[in-house]
Amino acid sequence: MDFIVRTYQWIMRDELLTFSLVLVIVFGAWVFVSIAEEVVEGESHELDKRILLSLRDAENRSDPIGPTWFEEMARDITALGSVVALMIFTATTAGYLYFTKQPWIAVFVVIAVLSGTAMSSALKLGFNRPRPDLVPHKTRIYTKSFPSGHSAMSSIAYLTLGAVMARAERRRRAKVFLLAVPVFLLLIVGVSRVYLGVHWPTDVLAGWAFGVSWAAASWLIFELLQRRFHLNVQPESSSP
Repeated sequence: MDFIVRTYQWIMRDELLTFSLVLVIVFGAWVFVSIAEEVVEGESHELDKRILLSLRDAENRSDPIGPTWFEEMARDITALGSVVALMIFTATTAGYLYFTKQPWIAVFVVIAVLSGTAMSSALKLGFNRPRPDLVPHKTRIYTKSFPSGHSAMSSIAYLTLGAVMARAERRRRAKVFLLAVPVFLLLIVGVSRVYLGVHWPTDVLAGWAFGVSWAAASWLIFELLQRRFHLNVQPESSSP
């Protein structure tokens, strides 16, 4: 009986996690490729256009729907997906992990976020999709449109940081909370990009798909390396 219980716990802890991560990677990659094909062929333009215009005053396209304070709030929210903000969060988390004697996880966090950011930038250059020109942009932009860098990078960074914190938490409700918060953040960051007129909706969807897949792939690699080389990833207890 004890053997059956231990076997079940091992499957639930390791194999179920691996299967779930692989499923997320495959599904995310499929969604990204599907959206990319529609964007390249121009099939998504009409839907993108309708959604983007639905978020603007019909009589004044320069004015997003909603009160002025909501527009200002959208600018604050979109900043949560900026390179500067995400690098600060990542560096802070990596520093904490290093000082608590978890160097392998600190390295994992930095590599996952930086490599994902680099790949997102490479995809932008490859697709070279222009930014929306239907409405005035409510924030400054410097790069191409597809996929949304804010959506991709916030997905990678927040999900990775959330997973790092959740792994050290034993309570199930706390784990769910630590994973739900990153999902909420990446969603509002992506929506803010469309609301501010700087991205097509398909840019954001593709950014989410890419970011979630990259975060899952990074974590899967880390789990496999941890098992293969028996890496010590537990925090060091602080002495009184």
